[in-house]
Amino acid sequence: MEFKDYYKILGVDRAADQKAINQAFRRLARKYHPDVNKGKGAEDRFKEINEAHQALNDQQKRAQYDQIYDAYKSGVPLNDLFGGGGAPRGWSGPGGVTFRVGDARDLQDVFGQGGFSDFFQQIFGFGRRAGGGPTSPQPDGWAGAAADETTAPEAVVEITLDEAYHGVHRQIELPGSKRIDVKIPKGVRSGQTIRLPGAAAHRDVYLMVQVLPHPLFERTDDDLTIEVPMTVAEAALGAQVDVPTLDGKVTMTVPPETQTGRRLRLKGLGMPHARGGGRGDLYVRMKVVTPTGLTKRQRELFEELLTTQTEDPRAGLKL
Repeated sequence: MEFKDYYKILGVDRAADQKAINQAFRRLARKYHPDVNKGKGAEDRFKEINEAHQALNDQQKRAQYDQIYDAYKSGVPLNDLFGGGGAPRGWSGPGGVTFRVGDARDLQDVFGQGGFSDFFQQIFGFGRRAGGGPTSPQPDGWAGAAADETTAPEAVVEITLDEAYHGVHRQIELPGSKRIDVKIPKGVRSGQTIRLPGAAAHRDVYLMVQVLPHPLFERTDDDLTIEVPMTVAEAALGAQVDVPTLDGKVTMTVPPETQTGRRLRLKGLGMPHARGGGRGDLYVRMKVVTPTGLTKRQRELFEELLTTQTEDPRAGLKL
């Protein structure tokens, strides 16, 4: 099993705050998302980035990972941390704090897209028992698929943001090779669970939904945010600009004298509410782009603008 340096994968410092981690994740996700990068190895790189973000974006998971990270970097062999064959093993860290890893095996995604690495699974385990405790993923990709009748089978299903927007049907194979069609509703969020009553030998089955990040849109509850670039002239004079949505492009009016970072709202163009009754909003964050490769005429126009400029943009910096 290979040690995963999630900080290195995201290109952030060990002491990075949550904002820096999220910014690094979004930047890398846009670069390697399979929808925009068809290059060799891009999909595997994207999965690795997503796994690192899953570990570091959650405060509890990050605390667990940091103990493994610190122990490994201080010279404790990985086998000593996890034990052979996935058996639980404890390690007493600084200050006498004891960290125990769960008995977790490699989880394969039941839809063939590939799950988290065995390293991730060894640290965090998977699923939950009826009484709230952790369960161990089975080799076929299902947690709770063993003979314990008190344990409900569970697995993760990964879907794209577009699929979460429109809703999607998936054919899945349950424990015992039974195949069923599952409807994943519009507006579903990461972490939500779909219950399939009596689907596996008269036991309920639970599918935990994982919505993959999108290269253009950031999601907050049912609202979406997209960054749209515009020229200096468009920002100064105002313009009609095309804005991508998950239903196609729309044209938006940008008012004159728009600054970088200004957010404009397109009402009702966000994610559908899972319980029905409308949709969230789409927020358009404007980014003014300075031109490069100026022609002689363009340079003359900017020089003329500079000589006629009366406003001091740095006035607020003066003491």
